[in-house]
Amino acid sequence: MISQFDDYAIHQTSEPINQPASSDRNCYDRYWFNGFDRDGEFVFEVGFGLYPNRFVMDGHLSVVQDGVQHAFHASRRAPREPAESRIGPLSIEVLEPLRRLRVRLAPNETGIEADLRFLASTVPTQEPKNQLREDGRLLMDTSRFTQFGRWEGSLSLAGARRDVTAEHTLGTRDRSWGVRPVGEPAGGAPAATGAAPGVYWVWSPLHFDDLCTQFGSFQDPQGHATQRSAAIVPRYARPEQIPRGDEPSHREMREATHRIDWEPGTRRSRGAELRFTSREGEAFEIRLEPLIRFQMLGIGYQHPEWGHGVWKGEQAIAAEAWTLDELDPLDYKHIHVHQICRAQMGDRRGVGTLETIVFGPHAPSGFADLLDGAPDVG
Repeated sequence: MISQFDDYAIHQTSEPINQPASSDRNCYDRYWFNGFDRDGEFVFEVGFGLYPNRFVMDGHLSVVQDGVQHAFHASRRAPREPAESRIGPLSIEVLEPLRRLRVRLAPNETGIEADLRFLASTVPTQEPKNQLREDGRLLMDTSRFTQFGRWEGSLSLAGARRDVTAEHTLGTRDRSWGVRPVGEPAGGAPAATGAAPGVYWVWSPLHFDDLCTQFGSFQDPQGHATQRSAAIVPRYARPEQIPRGDEPSHREMREATHRIDWEPGTRRSRGAELRFTSREGEAFEIRLEPLIRFQMLGIGYQHPEWGHGVWKGEQAIAAEAWTLDELDPLDYKHIHVHQICRAQMGDRRGVGTLETIVFGPHAPSGFADLLDGAPDVG
């Protein structure tokens, strides 16, 4: 089927744009955003995904304030027109590519509403390509970029409106696409290797007044990095100042390490350190102090009912809320967290996100089983 995008010279295969090159049922294309007050008073996140070979589009908007997390979920049959990024009251609009985007959650019966505009502060940073195989079968093959910015607009919960200003509200977004495990699991025999399930991922985009830093690392159960990247990128006051194309001052780091101080009895941080070394030999040390927590369950991750790519019918929406202090930190649904943190790098003071997700053993952290908590080392 021909769509609007077929009128642009952007084809990468001989097929129309709305027909994926891959027939893998887990093919996907996804937006993610977060926004947070500089002092950690609130944080919101948005996820929006298209799964063309599952014929599903879904989206989420979730807000944490005053110790309570509120979540809006939506799902629909995927449209045949790729330009149609809307699920009921929730929509994503690209106002100016790589500079301005709009997230809108129109008035609806859940009482959660938003009209937010993302104003980019940096060029997009392309992360390393991510591939994962199980017993030789390709499970994950994705590309992703990250971009820093600010937010303006408003959020409303049960009629209580909060103005969001670019002066006080920072944020990050990413775009990823490719193939990754989503939706209902596939059938067939389990992998012959019998390897225990496990993942260790730490990711941290941070804002400072004149620059932003980016870090990400996968590790194996022994603590050896299987993927690692870090960069420092200039920050601009207005989207129109951002260069088109390559950023000449973008600095990829030669080396990057991290250390997480795990909160005993949990798999979430009570502090962290990042250490970078540039290609020129300049060293950077960053210390992180958590301010507010966001459970990724709120935008579908490990959600038993509103997981990514799950068929919910022609169109469906729902909302829920929970008190963060009442959640079991070792329930598998609550392992994946984002923490908004104060950051210190030399004389610079900043704020940003620390993402952690750890299932299974990880020797440097003291994790021995699938879901045991961190030991109390004093």
